Amino acid sequence: MKAVVLLSGGLDSSTVLYQALVDRFDCYALSFDYQQRHRRELVAARDIACSAGVKEHQVVSFDLRLWGGSALTDDRIDLPDDRSLSEMGGSIPITYVPARNTIFLSFALGYAEAIDASKVYIGVNALDYSGYPDCRPDYIQAMQEVFRLGTKQGLEGEPIQIVAPLINLKKTEIIQLGNSLGVPWSKTWSCYAGGEKACGVCDSCRLRLAAFQELGLKDPVEYS
Repeated sequence: MKAVVLLSGGLDSSTVLYQALVDRFDCYALSFDYQQRHRRELVAARDIACSAGVKEHQVVSFDLRLWGGSALTDDRIDLPDDRSLSEMGGSIPITYVPARNTIFLSFALGYAEAIDASKVYIGVNALDYSGYPDCRPDYIQAMQEVFRLGTKQGLEGEPIQIVAPLINLKKTEIIQLGNSLGVPWSKTWSCYAGGEKACGVCDSCRLRLAAFQELGLKDPVEYS
């Protein structure tokens, strides 16, 4: 059985990849170079894909800096930093990239149908994060209907299924799951800042560090 796995190289997507392997799928990893500020994550994605022994790892390139609208695709917009976890949950942050998961899932759908895969795995998470609109269960349900209506496989009664195993897990629970699956955290990358070392102060770093700390664990990634 084949599955396409959206792989950013971060904590969540790496856990999802290892879960797909445990689910006994031949995994085809898909990453995106959209000229994001934190393109360093693509190095992590490559390393994780190699460690996991995926069947194939594709990196699709396009430029969302043409439109901007996010601190991740426009250097003129400052990254939020040193925010408390409660502040992060107050509103949709400027790190939200317009329609990013819709774009990613569209590529994943095309890839999956082309290779006759039955699943698309995605590491979206509706808890312990910044309230991105394209990480919610109702969004995934709506995209599942797109998968059913917009493909030959769907019309023939065998739609490609979106699998989002982390969607209702806390960040601490995701780390615990990843530990049980053997995810090599030292190879992952979560930082938004774009440096060679993780910044430790952007929202993504702070969420990650807080979860490891809550579990009494040390994050093996090097921070500046």
